[in-house]
Amino acid sequence: MRLAAIDIGSNAARLLITDVITGPKSTPEFIKVALIRVPLRLGFDVFEKGEISPAKTEKIIKTIRSYKYLLDVYEVKHLKACATSAMRDAVNGEMIIKKIKEETGIDISIITGQEEASLIYENHVAENMTDQESYLYIDVGGGSTELTFFSDGKLIFKDSFNIGTIRLLKGQVSESLWDEMKNFIKTKTKGHHHVTAIGSGGNINKIFSLSKRKEGKPLSLDSLREYYKEFNTLSVAQRMSLYKLREDRADVIVPALLIYINVMRWSDTEEIFVPKIGLADGLIHTLYEEVRLKEVEV
Repeated sequence: MRLAAIDIGSNAARLLITDVITGPKSTPEFIKVALIRVPLRLGFDVFEKGEISPAKTEKIIKTIRSYKYLLDVYEVKHLKACATSAMRDAVNGEMIIKKIKEETGIDISIITGQEEASLIYENHVAENMTDQESYLYIDVGGGSTELTFFSDGKLIFKDSFNIGTIRLLKGQVSESLWDEMKNFIKTKTKGHHHVTAIGSGGNINKIFSLSKRKEGKPLSLDSLREYYKEFNTLSVAQRMSLYKLREDRADVIVPALLIYINVMRWSDTEEIFVPKIGLADGLIHTLYEEVRLKEVEV
């Protein structure tokens, strides 16, 4: 079964194409066929002006049109597409989604922060981990941070905060919003087992790659602090040159590290696992369940 997901975020739009095969014990295995990322940077329009400019709108439509061609070439029959924080906040977001549908035939849902947190949890990464531990998913995007927490194998909370990398770069995050997130995390995680973090998002994946850690090994909070100190002393151009980062990664990696560090501090977490998951993966998992149920009904 070949599935695809489109995720239009505040920093980039991604197309993920995945094959699902039946593994041992009839469990599904998800094999990535292609991942394409276009840095649309919608948040730079939205978090400053409240809307997406005509120029950016044209770029979105061209991007989705190109994704449509790729879906046809890869013979994808099932697709799930969504847009997150920037499109949620844009006054012309719904109008743009309608225009995309008219010009490409692709339906895109604008999802809430809560729905975004749920979709990331759909990756079920922590299901393979011990019940003697608590796990906090941290997904940092350009416009928001999604947190999902469970302990003793039970979901305790999932929530979204309008604290994202592009919002921070634009000076759009107030102290009161930081305090709200801090108080929420401290209150909700108090009294549970020792907390281990699970990180998703392009920035934490890039840090993990730079760390040269073996797959499955965690990053420590101290190592994130070291990267934050190092990157914060460099200009965007220096980060690009020294660490071979794209410009659209080099500018957001510092605010991303700040968010991960703060969330880990407030939840009293010393380590973060980085299993290369994201919203697009969650969409694929959800789509697989939907398709499978339809096939059973037939």
